[in-house]
Amino acid sequence: MPAQHLPVLAEFAGRIDLKADAVVVDATVGAGGHSSIFAQSLTRNGVLLGLDVDTNCLAIAREKLAAASCKVLLVRSNFANLAEVARQNGIEKADLIFADLGVCSAQLADENKGLSFSQNSKLDMRLDDRLESTAADIVNRRDEKGLADLIYGLGQERASRKIARSIVQYRQKKSIDSTAELVNIICQALRCDPNSRRSKIHPATKTFQALRIAVNSELENLEKLLSDAPNLLKTGGKIAVISFHSLEDRIVKTNFRENKAAGVYEIVTKKPITASRDEQKENPRCRSAKLRMAVKV
Repeated sequence: MPAQHLPVLAEFAGRIDLKADAVVVDATVGAGGHSSIFAQSLTRNGVLLGLDVDTNCLAIAREKLAAASCKVLLVRSNFANLAEVARQNGIEKADLIFADLGVCSAQLADENKGLSFSQNSKLDMRLDDRLESTAADIVNRRDEKGLADLIYGLGQERASRKIARSIVQYRQKKSIDSTAELVNIICQALRCDPNSRRSKIHPATKTFQALRIAVNSELENLEKLLSDAPNLLKTGGKIAVISFHSLEDRIVKTNFRENKAAGVYEIVTKKPITASRDEQKENPRCRSAKLRMAVKV
């Protein structure tokens, strides 16, 4: 059975006003948690289009949404291709475009993906197994400066140069093939115990984040989604995005502000919506979640 996935900020998602015949686009359908909430507001005249690059997630979502009254369309595609996917499925305009940018629990638990530093697995990190480059390719091929710049820029890791130097020194002896190897290299560079919990976050967190973002081109794909969204939204249609780190949140905030200045959006969330203390206790992964929403005018 896949790891249980709790949709973050589910209460707020459930309060998004949707007409019974609305067209909803879940750009990151994942295990179908948020989509199942949206589907409760839709009748057989409504449409729910869900995108994901992970076939396992799509299978779970398909099962979860099997009883939905609305028309459900699930497509294996990156949300960077949303405009084309919508066109191919006969959708001209949407009432809601929603994206949860987090990695779902089933993906973190999947040893084949190598996303977690808490278990030893192949150093892969591809959310879409059709991608050619893996995290192992990056750490074994990129030069020291390139690695340091990547870890600092995408992971916001201040010790990026130390970590990059240790990676390059290690791979002179053998290639880095597993998550456990990389965790040990990082911890040796930082002179810390990988099992220590003195810090709120694991020492490898930022480096793993940087590699995952790079492998999956996450920031570039987000910018493409945000760029295409206004043309797909109806007047009065909403776009809602949940981000989990400052790089994503900054891109969303900047895009919304630029579209507001251009007279395209009205920003609904003056400050991002965050999880309540009760939700954080029930679902710790939502502690860093921030939801921003805008409406097309």
